[in-house]
Amino acid sequence: MTQLRWMTAGESHGPSLTVIIDGVVAGLPLRAEDINAQLARRQKGYGRGGRMKIESDTVSIESGVRDGHTLGSPIALRIVNRDHENWIGRMGAAPFDAPPEPVTLPRPGHADLAGVQKYDRRDARDILERASARETAARTAAGAVARVLLAQCGIEVCSRVRAIGSVRDEQDVSVDELFSSRTRLEESSLRVLSESAEARMRDEILARSHAGDTAGGVIEVVARNVMVGLGSHVHWDRRLDGQIAQAMMSVQAIKAVSIGDGIAAASRPGSEVHDPIGHSGAPPEFTRSSNFAGGIEGGMSNGQPIVVFAFMKPIATLRRALLSAHLDSKEPAPAAHERSDVCAVPAAGVVLEAMLCLTLASALLEKFGGDSLRELSRNVASYLQQLRDY
Repeated sequence: MTQLRWMTAGESHGPSLTVIIDGVVAGLPLRAEDINAQLARRQKGYGRGGRMKIESDTVSIESGVRDGHTLGSPIALRIVNRDHENWIGRMGAAPFDAPPEPVTLPRPGHADLAGVQKYDRRDARDILERASARETAARTAAGAVARVLLAQCGIEVCSRVRAIGSVRDEQDVSVDELFSSRTRLEESSLRVLSESAEARMRDEILARSHAGDTAGGVIEVVARNVMVGLGSHVHWDRRLDGQIAQAMMSVQAIKAVSIGDGIAAASRPGSEVHDPIGHSGAPPEFTRSSNFAGGIEGGMSNGQPIVVFAFMKPIATLRRALLSAHLDSKEPAPAAHERSDVCAVPAAGVVLEAMLCLTLASALLEKFGGDSLRELSRNVASYLQQLRDY
């Protein structure tokens, strides 16, 4: 069984972020530009903080690619943190000449307090640097590689913002219409389809900013052209919906996930939730008159578009800081403030796309295997023919 494995390393203000991806087939066309395009998308969005003005993320492919094609060996990617030069003496592996001022006022909603207690640290910076959403730049790079692999099998992934704060984009479109609207989404400052909703969302973010507060929201992530049969019903950890939910929930500030109409379905009768099955008369076209299941039944993809909704809480770093307690004196005081965004919901959509790409690529390789792109493509084609002959 071919496995896609990946791991990131690096701190927010350290020298760089690194990701190693293992299990990618040989012969996959891959350029730095494929990855940089996704990194640039992640840095956009109204409501982002000052860090985005410092960083202009680009990737260096350190291994696993030669002459524009993958070798089948581990792919190592590196993203330099340009802001690191401003943190010399406070971040780095070598002992400091003088101890930097520690962060001793943990922020509610962040990893600070639980982290220092778990790892027995006295400076919350030892925790917050790695817990920072800056790490998602490395995930986005890994997801870009997975996206290229999926594209070879015809699978596409995109996302849009459905809500920010109390403002919701009610514009419903079909999956094909959503993908055809990608140019509009990329031109939007909030990656939202409705221009009127976008204006109201910007007002909401501005109001939160003026109040020293932050805003969360809802992101819709969709994959189309996913063949039947990724994932499995036979073991809990092979269920595709469980894998997707875990991947989405692993992204910083994501607190809930719904696949298809999962949340709304809980309050409706079964007759209004499940997707009736039909047949077009031509193989392999079993049809559905709806897609409330979000493309997954029994832990397996069912051939319909995979639709995921992720719910992002407001960012935990507030200029109008909430009450905290000193790690040393235990005395009450306002929590520490790190430079941060007011709203990162549009950027989270790009990261969630990356996580869905990685999850689907892993499921694809698990099912079809192969050491080379030609072998993988042959295995996929044979399976699709099997479905046509069913």
